[in-house]
Amino acid sequence: MALTKKNGFWWIDITFGDKRIRRSTRTKVKQQAQQFHDNFLQDLWSNKHTQLPQQKSWVDAVVRWLEESAHKRSLVTDKFHLAFLDPYLGQKALDEINAELIEFIAQEKERTNVTPTTVNRMLEIIRAILNKAHKEWQWINTMPLFRMRKVENKRIRWLSRGQANKLLQELPNHLKDMAAFTLATGLRQSNVTQLQWSEVDLIRKHALIHPDQSKTKKAIPVPLNSQAIAIIEKQVGLHPTFVFTYFGKPVTRCNNHAWQKALIRAGIKDFRWHDLRHTWASWHVQNGTSLQELQQLGGWSEYEMVLRYAHLSSDHLKTAAERISKISGTFSSL
Repeated sequence: MALTKKNGFWWIDITFGDKRIRRSTRTKVKQQAQQFHDNFLQDLWSNKHTQLPQQKSWVDAVVRWLEESAHKRSLVTDKFHLAFLDPYLGQKALDEINAELIEFIAQEKERTNVTPTTVNRMLEIIRAILNKAHKEWQWINTMPLFRMRKVENKRIRWLSRGQANKLLQELPNHLKDMAAFTLATGLRQSNVTQLQWSEVDLIRKHALIHPDQSKTKKAIPVPLNSQAIAIIEKQVGLHPTFVFTYFGKPVTRCNNHAWQKALIRAGIKDFRWHDLRHTWASWHVQNGTSLQELQQLGGWSEYEMVLRYAHLSSDHLKTAAERISKISGTFSSL
């Protein structure tokens, strides 16, 4: 008849019949926990519990986590990963989910030819849900530790204008417009799929991404060039709320089967939808946009994030390099 302490709270850990029962007393005071324990045990013996308490399942945790995460920008992508996890975790009790099972699932995900980053995103969702169940909801005593995949710092992947045009030609019309709009504005996938007419001002040639839709939690002003304006004007009248739609419904994911098939037909390998944003940034730097301007255009919160594009242009170093010419008289013999 044990009481154990986890993260400051007292837990019941008893065996009744052939069943082990673990339950949080939801108190940090041992005397209150002992009273909870005694009352609970008495109820068991007096048959007030016609059935032994059921352990919380993975599905229980997912349902609650989704309810509490309704505000997340990445919820659509998260649901995609959860759908993959369902056949493996389904109705499993949370305390049956261990490191060995999670590693097996990660290996199964790797067999679908996704990147280590994608595998890690799935693992992060598992960790987030189990962490909630452990620390906040107190549904499990311990949380399994599992390894994340190593992600190499690869080069920035971007397309030439010829490659981009080839890809656009191979995409179905709705994805073609969204991809071209991304190449014109540099917006992230979620900001394109969720773009609403209330955020667009065609007269001022301006769009505004609200803080709750921004990765940095800050509003992002988006100047719309002529190409972006032309693409948006094509969408007028198709939907009362969302700019980009497919058969009258908002597009939830761009990186889908049609996208992958278009890449194959265009002969483009190792390219994600997010790499369209890298392409946009690379084109800007190659055409003289300063890194400071790029940071503002792309809505990056930290300057370090745009430094990865610095190697594409040396313009930002020309002023510094010119300083040495001030002492050129020293080398009059040259």
